[in-house]
Amino acid sequence: MPTVSVKRDLLFHALGRTYTDEEFDELCFEFGLELDEITSEKDIISREQGDTKAEGASDVILYKIDVPANRYDLLCLEGLVRGLQVFKQKMEAPRYRRVSPASSEPQRLVITEETTAVRPHAVAAVLRNITFTQERYDSFIELQEKLHQNVCRKRTLVAIGTHDLDTISGPFTYTAKPPGDIRFKPLNQAKEYTAQELMSLYKTDSHLRHYLHIIEDEPLYPVIYDSNGIVLSLPPIINGDHSKISLNTKNVFIECTATDLTKAKIVLDMMVTMFCEYCEEPFTVEEAEVVYPDGRTCQYPVLYSLTITLQSVSFFCNALTFVISSESTEQIAQLLTKMCLRSEVMSDGEQIEVEIPPTRSDVIHACDIMEDAAMAYGFNNIPRTTPRTYTVASQLPLNKLSELLRQDLAAAGFTEALTFALCSQEDIADKLLKNISETRACHISNPKTAEFQVARTTLLSGLLKTVAANRKMPLPLRLFEISDVVLKDETKDVGARNNRRLCAVYYNKSPGFEVIHGLMDRVMQLLEVKPGQGNGYHIQAADDSTFFPGRCAEIFARGKSIGRLGVLHPDVINRFELTMPCSALDIDIEPFL
Repeated sequence: MPTVSVKRDLLFHALGRTYTDEEFDELCFEFGLELDEITSEKDIISREQGDTKAEGASDVILYKIDVPANRYDLLCLEGLVRGLQVFKQKMEAPRYRRVSPASSEPQRLVITEETTAVRPHAVAAVLRNITFTQERYDSFIELQEKLHQNVCRKRTLVAIGTHDLDTISGPFTYTAKPPGDIRFKPLNQAKEYTAQELMSLYKTDSHLRHYLHIIEDEPLYPVIYDSNGIVLSLPPIINGDHSKISLNTKNVFIECTATDLTKAKIVLDMMVTMFCEYCEEPFTVEEAEVVYPDGRTCQYPVLYSLTITLQSVSFFCNALTFVISSESTEQIAQLLTKMCLRSEVMSDGEQIEVEIPPTRSDVIHACDIMEDAAMAYGFNNIPRTTPRTYTVASQLPLNKLSELLRQDLAAAGFTEALTFALCSQEDIADKLLKNISETRACHISNPKTAEFQVARTTLLSGLLKTVAANRKMPLPLRLFEISDVVLKDETKDVGARNNRRLCAVYYNKSPGFEVIHGLMDRVMQLLEVKPGQGNGYHIQAADDSTFFPGRCAEIFARGKSIGRLGVLHPDVINRFELTMPCSALDIDIEPFL
């Protein structure tokens, strides 16, 4: 959940009253939030960097408030105060309006065809005659950063640019050019750089270096110019210094470039709705026109509002699971209105028409409205009731078996490990001397790091990495894990299935094959499978590239192959940066249910 830091005194001033810490904590709970921490800038620096660094830092009390990840309207002080004021019925939920410029044509943003391959979408709007104070300005900048980290997915989906409209002139052009052809003075820099030089400059920047990869390897970089050829921004990296906003800025041009148009519309709506209350005409936003390469024109912001009709209030009430029969339809509508969802009872007296404002992009279905109604009613006000149906809970057979085996393997002297379900392709293929195409691995389409490229197909690689991380511990190392692996399976609806496996390793100066063999015998004894052919278990020699030739056996139980055991190949040992011999056991436990 995102955390919003607000100054306590500034928050109380905006709310029009003061609260004790306990009272505000209770208010947050009623509204569906959580007061996570009460601290100050000085305390934070002291805790993270030491008392010396904290000298001279502010003692102003900060409230750190956890908000739901999909409530983008609560990521700044303005949205938080507005939501709480409506909830406390101190004000009505505002209606936001898109207006045309009073004395001129709308600002125009022209998108060229060159952007198609990098960031094809753009939207724009204008906040006209806005008044900034230092606190408002800081909140405006902070909201951009919160949105970038949240819905914008660290600028990969959307990047926001804000500009002083009085320093630039439209129409604006959003195009893409070779990095060597783009030259401008970036924000807070003293000289001009080419886009190529900026990539080198920001590689050491603690903030911007995280976004360079988005366009770094592209042949063309996206860029926005005004009619005089002045660079407004190089999205998603940095804005130009020429058009930067300040406390004296009166007219703000906001542009969002994106790979996802829907997200871009949401982000733009959120930026303008949160701060249009500071415009000369509150809660109005000046439209801007976007011209697409195919000649289409669209006006933004959309300020999309949705109207949902609750067809059956009785069903609606039952779904909430609290006794509300004594509540009238009008009172239910009032509960929803407290959550910024303007609601009216329709003429039949049974249906409620709910208006979803552009700030509530999280509401997409009637069940979302039910959740807000329950919140407004008060979770603490929901009466305790006896369930209408009775069931007897029981553990899943597979999980019960797994737990029993875990206890007995620990009693046998092995230590349980819990490793990541995602790993690199190298971990399950190259390091185990296998071909990745033969592993039936499910690949992650957009892995965040090289360490998490595929879902594991074996528990062995995770245990060997655990041994490598603990190789300085006293020998021998006995580790086991009972967990799921993921395998491709075309017979399943999702194309893959989970498979519960048991894996154990023994790492010492000698291979310890007899230890692993003994562990397998103990597992079979616990599973009540006797040695022998047919309905019993037996092993027979097998070839497996992961194991040392002649030191690998396939395990059969009740006529089916369930796994393998043996001494690992020296190349496998070396690739996991180990220096001692190691034996391993890997079996499927699902056939024993």
